[in-house]
Amino acid sequence: MLNRVVLVGRLTKDPELRYTPSGVAVATFTLAVNRTFQNQQGEREADFINCVVWRKPAENVANFLNKGSLAGVDGKLQTRNYEGQDGRRVYVTEVVAESVQFLEPKGSGGGNNSRPNNQNQGYGSSSSFGYDQNQQRSNNNNNNQGYRVDDDPFKNDGQPIDISDDDLPF
Repeated sequence: MLNRVVLVGRLTKDPELRYTPSGVAVATFTLAVNRTFQNQQGEREADFINCVVWRKPAENVANFLNKGSLAGVDGKLQTRNYEGQDGRRVYVTEVVAESVQFLEPKGSGGGNNSRPNNQNQGYGSSSSFGYDQNQQRSNNNNNNQGYRVDDDPFKNDGQPIDISDDDLPF
């Protein structure tokens, strides 16, 4: 059996962070994912997909993503049900995220950037959940030596590139 979902889209609103009675963080958000084709009016439609993420990644999603942020979600499709207020069974289908990738630098075009700490211009991802961002920022400042994230370290500006044979992998 295989149950795998991979999505890339923009958040339709700020994530909602809640905690279970036992203290486990859970964040819910909706991704707008563009379809690959246009409708008869020439407009591109989107699907709005509910997502859930748990524990530390949920806290990071709530802290660093907001409405309009571009995010990648890797997870599984899950259906649950409960009894609604009117006594009917309500079925909910959502993506339970195993990882969420932050696909834009903090403070770039997509979101409204209403969250604090906009000075953090780094990329976030599920693989970096739980790292000390102040330490990461300090390391970036020490290692960058005047370079920006978008600088191409391999452009040679017409100058020969000096590479030692010891640096080659073959």
